Amino acid sequence: MATFDFGVKVDPTLFNRQFNESHAVNAQDYIWRGWEMFRGNVGEFVGFTLIIFAVWVASSLFDGGSSLLFSAVAAPLYAGYSIVAFRLSSDQPFRFNDFFRGFNYFLPLFLASLASTLLVSIGFVLLLLPGIYLAIGYMFTTFLVIDYRMEFWQAMETSRNIISRNWFSFFGFALVLFVLNVFGALALGVGLLVTIPVTSCAAAIAYKDIVGCISSEW
Repeated sequence: MATFDFGVKVDPTLFNRQFNESHAVNAQDYIWRGWEMFRGNVGEFVGFTLIIFAVWVASSLFDGGSSLLFSAVAAPLYAGYSIVAFRLSSDQPFRFNDFFRGFNYFLPLFLASLASTLLVSIGFVLLLLPGIYLAIGYMFTTFLVIDYRMEFWQAMETSRNIISRNWFSFFGFALVLFVLNVFGALALGVGLLVTIPVTSCAAAIAYKDIVGCISSEW
């Protein structure tokens, strides 16, 4: 997929099973498998996370602390964890530059990040609960863009429809991931070098377990 392609429309009937069935969300298993991925590739995951931190610091200094530049590249950067997690869970080898393959999907990932942030923010401002609902509902958006080369709006809506079938279980899973990263931040921030990769991989594993990867090249 070219960096500035908008993505494609995907036949929605491919997701009939996910739309119509409840999904078991095994948070403990996903986190454990995420930890195993991290433990087997500590150097690569920590190195990439340090690069993300460096990009954040540099962009904040450049744009006066507004982090607008980082916001533009955050989605494709974080997508790197998902791509590597997909490869590892499919028993495929990976190279360090695979972490940067999220930029192959730059435009739909950027638009999805922009649109979801806007809608979630509006939801929080209005009644709080709609914002929480959407924040959880869009959890699989990045994975659908990467896996199906899907355009951003269909990816957002497909994610929301899948997760809505068992929203409270996904909420519990997301809450656990959030708490882990809070603990990582409290550990002088150093813990984030572990918790960010582990929680990112856990979310990708949940997607693959529930939706299933259609692609073998990410």
